[in-house]
Amino acid sequence: MTRFTLAAVTALLLAAAPVVAQTTPPQTPVQRTTPQQTTAPTTPASSPTPGSEEWLRLRGESYSAAPDAEQDPAEVAETIRLNAEIAARNNAAERREAEGAAAWQAEDARWRAEVARLETQRAQWEAAAAAAEAARLRYERDRAAWAAEVAACQRTGRCLPASEPKY
Repeated sequence: MTRFTLAAVTALLLAAAPVVAQTTPPQTPVQRTTPQQTTAPTTPASSPTPGSEEWLRLRGESYSAAPDAEQDPAEVAETIRLNAEIAARNNAAERREAEGAAAWQAEDARWRAEVARLETQRAQWEAAAAAAEAARLRYERDRAAWAAEVAACQRTGRCLPASEPKY
């Protein structure tokens, strides 16, 4: 019993480990300050807007575009080329997606037409099978009536030669 309990507790701990690992609170990055740089803590009411320069700076991130005069022309040209390449790939992907959607719609229409054709054939077959079954039952009724008439005739001895019903 003790070995089972130990194994059950171990299995429970192993199963709970990922959950416990995911529930730890996120750590905020430590900001380095010099003795001259002491900032007053911000209150929630005066916290910066997410995405603003101040918001990024507080998280240790910064981005500011250099003025056009300071931009490297080769880097600008490379950025323009890369952006054009990305736009071309996006356009090609949209075109492939549209072509795929059109192909799917065509295949879906073909499949629906085939299903409708097969359903029509099935309905026709069922109608033909029902008609054949009705004819078989009518034949068996007529045959049984004829056999009863022949048997009655043979019992009484007053029979005219009769022939079997023909279909």
